[in-house]
Amino acid sequence: MQKLLYLCTIFVKTMFLYFLFIRIAALFGHKKARALVQGQKQTMTDETLKQIADLRGAVWFHAASVGEFEQARPIIERLAAQQRQTPHHPKRPIVVTFFSPSGYEVRKNYALADGVFYLPFATRRNAKRFLDALQPKMAIFIKYEFWPAYVLELKKRSVPAYSISAIFRPGQIFFTWYGKKQLSLLKCFTHIYVQDEASLQLLKSHGVEQSSVAGDTRFDRVMDVKSGLNEDDPRLIPVALFAEGCERVIVAGSTWPKDEALLARYMSSDLRQATKLILAPHEIDEAHLHYIFNLFQGQALRYTTIASLPPLAQQNAILHARILLIDTVGLLSSIYRFGQTAYIGGGFGVGIHNTIEAAVYGVPVIFGPNYRHFREAKRLIEVGAARSIKNYKEIESALETALDQHHEIGIKAAEYVQSEIGATERIYKEIFNN
Repeated sequence: MQKLLYLCTIFVKTMFLYFLFIRIAALFGHKKARALVQGQKQTMTDETLKQIADLRGAVWFHAASVGEFEQARPIIERLAAQQRQTPHHPKRPIVVTFFSPSGYEVRKNYALADGVFYLPFATRRNAKRFLDALQPKMAIFIKYEFWPAYVLELKKRSVPAYSISAIFRPGQIFFTWYGKKQLSLLKCFTHIYVQDEASLQLLKSHGVEQSSVAGDTRFDRVMDVKSGLNEDDPRLIPVALFAEGCERVIVAGSTWPKDEALLARYMSSDLRQATKLILAPHEIDEAHLHYIFNLFQGQALRYTTIASLPPLAQQNAILHARILLIDTVGLLSSIYRFGQTAYIGGGFGVGIHNTIEAAVYGVPVIFGPNYRHFREAKRLIEVGAARSIKNYKEIESALETALDQHHEIGIKAAEYVQSEIGATERIYKEIFNN
């Protein structure tokens, strides 16, 4: 008992220090930290809690940011569709919460949600006030979201709580000698739907029995995006014009400075005159866009600039351009289809971004070295549809191979994505049809 109390104390202190660090960063002008603190304060105002109370009995989805929301989205859309088809049954409100400002800002007007809010900092007091207002029918947490105060309060209230598209590794705190409190938290979930067999066996070996393999709902999401593409979408006309007639188009998505430096060096070679690059950076603030413009020696065309031109002027502007800079959000998942090869950014930082957004279009995928925690990236490499690179020599070789053999390699990418389809239906049937 004494050891357990000690572990609880350490955990509470860790959470306190984490939230304190965010508040200090906000005070010193960190934009995301400030937005996070202000957004969470807004959720806890009497006015917002009243709005939340009007949504009592909701199905509550919580995602950290945009990527996790994309995993929740197929379930949300399936639920919304069923509620439309059965108007004689009482409609359950759908509520979505985010931890990250980037997630909230991008999806705060999501049409299928009756309410979108920041999740208040996970203290017991905040959890109690939030759940007193919302009184959800159930809660669905996405992938890595395991906020103790909320999960414990839901358990106390006998509200079903699910984790979907979750993935676990032996090195996570749950499975360490000092992580027993966190492991006990996993046992509070009604059910945990994991992505793969390795995660399931890890949970089972530590006594988390209420778990099963369902797969990753992101695969269903990218397939939905591909299937629902509007070929006449006016937003994509400038991109289509740019790629038209070129058989060597690279689409680089969610890139960071290290990625961009390697791509700029590759494109600067006289040997690449027949190659075009569509670049969609992760950060699109003016300072970073200016950095990219200089990096490519002023040769990059900004999407928003040419998109505002009439069609003939767009064609003239694009005629001799080799680099198109996507300086807006919401297009990347539809743009990969214009490339023969995709480069996914983030691999020189904390980890790569979404690889299957590109792979679904049947194109080879390339990314940096930090991909070990991403099951789909490892599988893409295993099936011969992707390569990881560490330096310029490797990216040059990988891009040349991918562009020259894009058809053969791309088939492997598309087949892998197709093999992973179905998680949404498996999870939905068990949660909502029981």
